[in-house]
Amino acid sequence: MAIDLFESVNVLGEVLESCSKDPETGFYRDGCCNVGPDDFGVHAVCVVLTDKFLSFSKTTGNDLSTPRPEFGFPGLKAGDQWCLCAPRWQEALEAECAPRVHLRATHQAALEHCALPDLKRHSIDLN
Repeated sequence: MAIDLFESVNVLGEVLESCSKDPETGFYRDGCCNVGPDDFGVHAVCVVLTDKFLSFSKTTGNDLSTPRPEFGFPGLKAGDQWCLCAPRWQEALEAECAPRVHLRATHQAALEHCALPDLKRHSIDLN
């Protein structure tokens, strides 16, 4: 059976849970890591941000910590939950600074870029 990458299903095959309403996240700013045909970055991985990851992201050209009010972007800090691009999470994993993952809020589209065992090793919601 083929996976519908645009269906709101998480990497565990369950209904996708909300990632964060404060700050409001997601490509569609609906609080969920929903993915659609216009989300070329695949904002699918719900993470808990860390200072280490934010620093890594800034040095690789994606400053997530500086507010950008002209885009309605509040700037992020350690402890915030955020829908991260799946390729960026994979890049952070390879650089040994991947943030923790909320699997139940991580869209199944992340599996196109990230291995489930890697996501599970960084999980905050599985025992």
